[in-house]
Amino acid sequence: MAERMKQQVMTGPGEITFCEAPIPEPGPDQVLVKIKKIGICGSDIHVYHGTHPYTSYPVTQGHEVSGQIVKTGQYVTDLQVGQPVTIEPQVFCGRCYPCLHGRYNLCEKLKVMGFQTTGAASEYFAVDASKISPLPQGMTYGEGAMLEPLAVTVHAAKRFPDLKGAKAVVLGCGPIGILLIQSLKALGAAQVLATDISDGRLALAKSLGADYIVNTAQHDFGAAVTEAFGPDKADVIYECAGTDTTMDQAIQNARKGSTIILVAVFGQRANVDLAKLNDSELDLNSSMMYRHEDYVEAIRLVNEGKIQLKPLQTAHFAFEDYQAAYQFIDDNREKTMKVIIDVDPDTGVDG
Repeated sequence: MAERMKQQVMTGPGEITFCEAPIPEPGPDQVLVKIKKIGICGSDIHVYHGTHPYTSYPVTQGHEVSGQIVKTGQYVTDLQVGQPVTIEPQVFCGRCYPCLHGRYNLCEKLKVMGFQTTGAASEYFAVDASKISPLPQGMTYGEGAMLEPLAVTVHAAKRFPDLKGAKAVVLGCGPIGILLIQSLKALGAAQVLATDISDGRLALAKSLGADYIVNTAQHDFGAAVTEAFGPDKADVIYECAGTDTTMDQAIQNARKGSTIILVAVFGQRANVDLAKLNDSELDLNSSMMYRHEDYVEAIRLVNEGKIQLKPLQTAHFAFEDYQAAYQFIDDNREKTMKVIIDVDPDTGVDG
């Protein structure tokens, strides 16, 4: 009989159970990874609350992950047993127009592990070697589990091609917003203004690189932009909050002819002033996930000390306490950045 492992299963909104499953045998082009850490992100929370439009149940979660290779398939030559790694969770067809033109993050049949296909929330996970990125020496598994959201923000930052010396605004200081602030500064932006309605989140943003912060529940956003950057305002505004209010702030206060980049996922149709967008000839751009080069860049930036991930790790929970982790997030929304699931307790909180 095959050896067994513990696997998380979300059977319905707010319902998490664990089952025993066979430890998978990696295929010839795959590796078997012993999962160490898993991060919980905003999309996972939507699944937990039954509000994710593209996920059905039951589903095994886990797309922000780190682990260690314990077995390799016969055709895998560039990866070794014992290597610490992270996994790129996109599953794409390789045949549609975006895939054939190098934009597989926009695959017509894109699936993401933990949402439309099985995620890595199990003690072991078999995955194609092509989806593996090794972690450099000295990077912790906790940091490795945060490379996925960091790759999101690296990709988003680079959607504006003239970052060097740019003046940028980041609307919303959740985990993605704060990672984006760091990514922008690391990739050459001169100054970043960050907004939120939480003083705690703004303080963290300031400590991690924001040059200016403003609580838009207490202060006028347009006045804050002019005060920070002068009458020429910002070169680019990144929307990371996903609300009509913040998108309208961007449109109404952007410099004419400048750029707005949508990073957040809107939960419903937006109601914004497109006439003003047109009148100011604003470039409304968007960003969708990442590609492998964004992972490479994310790893480099962390390895060079240009981006800090540990300050965003709010709490750690044992694998069997997955449900308690979601309850903690619900109970501490304003104070929570990133919650990490310690699948392998031997790594410890800082491992």
